[in-house]
Amino acid sequence: MTASQKVSAELLSRYDRPGPRYTSYPTAPHFTADFDADQFQRFALAAGSPARPLSLYVHVPFCSSPCLYCGCNRVITHSTERAAAYVNRLLREIELIAPLFRDREVVQLHFGGGTPNFLRPVQLELLVESVARYLHLSADAQRDFSIEIDPRFTQPSDFLHLARIGFNRVSFGVQDLDPEVQRAVNRVQTVEQTCGAIEACRAAGIESINVDLMYGLPRQTLESFRSTLEAVIAVRPARLAVYGYAHLPQLFKPQRRIRAEDLPDAATRIALLSAAIDSLSEAGYRYVGMDHFALADDALVRAQEQGTLHRNFMGYTTHAGCDLLGIGASAISHLGESFSQNRRQLSEWSDAIDAGHLPVWRGLVRDQDDRIRAWVIDRIMCQGEVCVTEAEELFGIDFWTYFAEARKCLAPLEADHLAWVCSSRIVVTPVGRYLLRVLAACFDRYLQPGEPARMAEPAEGARDKPERYSKVV
Repeated sequence: MTASQKVSAELLSRYDRPGPRYTSYPTAPHFTADFDADQFQRFALAAGSPARPLSLYVHVPFCSSPCLYCGCNRVITHSTERAAAYVNRLLREIELIAPLFRDREVVQLHFGGGTPNFLRPVQLELLVESVARYLHLSADAQRDFSIEIDPRFTQPSDFLHLARIGFNRVSFGVQDLDPEVQRAVNRVQTVEQTCGAIEACRAAGIESINVDLMYGLPRQTLESFRSTLEAVIAVRPARLAVYGYAHLPQLFKPQRRIRAEDLPDAATRIALLSAAIDSLSEAGYRYVGMDHFALADDALVRAQEQGTLHRNFMGYTTHAGCDLLGIGASAISHLGESFSQNRRQLSEWSDAIDAGHLPVWRGLVRDQDDRIRAWVIDRIMCQGEVCVTEAEELFGIDFWTYFAEARKCLAPLEADHLAWVCSSRIVVTPVGRYLLRVLAACFDRYLQPGEPARMAEPAEGARDKPERYSKVV
């Protein structure tokens, strides 16, 4: 029986509602301006003994043209001068934060965007060298240095340079290879461009390759998406992320150029997802969770099997024991029990850096209830299983008394065979693994009636309605 036969279209349709992706708990819309640079410094210095290692995220906001589906924080420009000025400020931000993290080892480094390869390899090298100079950049063979790449703006020599810098993972944005779909979202790239970039990456010695696909795009059909899947599977990336397009034109202005009548209907979206599940399963990919698939020998699969898989703002990661430090405009950090976000507007972030200030915009400090719920949600999202006795020992609670409301929420999901629940354990079923967000939401107090007083006023840019989140399917 294939994976999609286990997940009925009716079931997916019934649970296709907005919900968080749980890259953090509490989620980013609940950050507030009460969290400031002084609190950031306090949590940065409270690293424990021995000091926790770091995952370092560098945000590069620039893109040469707008992809209409995109909801990321990005700046459309062709100006190389703006890129150079941004790099200089990133270097300054690294200098500003370095005294807070001198004893920390950077074991994971990721460049995201935007389009990180808007920066030329020599600029990326300068940034990596600065990290190595001011922070403790790991030399371990298991270190994880990755970058997101738009294959339309690469040449083979770029990958040789990236490999020399130390990058060992590359994520390629593809979304869809059908020309009609590409024109509808203003991202035209040929199969030859895409596959050629992947092969050049491998030829440079970078074997760990991820490809991002998207279903639910305008003018996308089941036949065209199957062709995209076939072409991508043929180049055998180690990982794939297959995201559902979230049409939120009220939040993301470029999406207003997408005609609603061009979007696949709900039944077609579910068929597209089922096609991805079937094709990837038959090709030997394992479903890790939340749209992510990987080959059986990939580090993500091994981490899940060993119970060490983790989820943060970069998605699924094998570096569960790290603090996350974000630099650049809008970048998010997770230090200890705190979350914080840099200023989103490029001008405001730049002004703070130029003034010699940490560019912290907002954040929060987790309380004990947040920590308990975050632990449970992480186990659901990463391992698909919660050990009740382990939670009780860790937090000193009577699990089912503490989560009486969650137990009520789980009951209909259990009846639909999304999970198996007993006094000692919650186990997500094979069907439920495709609806992890629905199960995790049962433990999210911010989605329940009667939110705590500190959330009475949403953070800037947030909304009190679930439309701030994408749908599950």
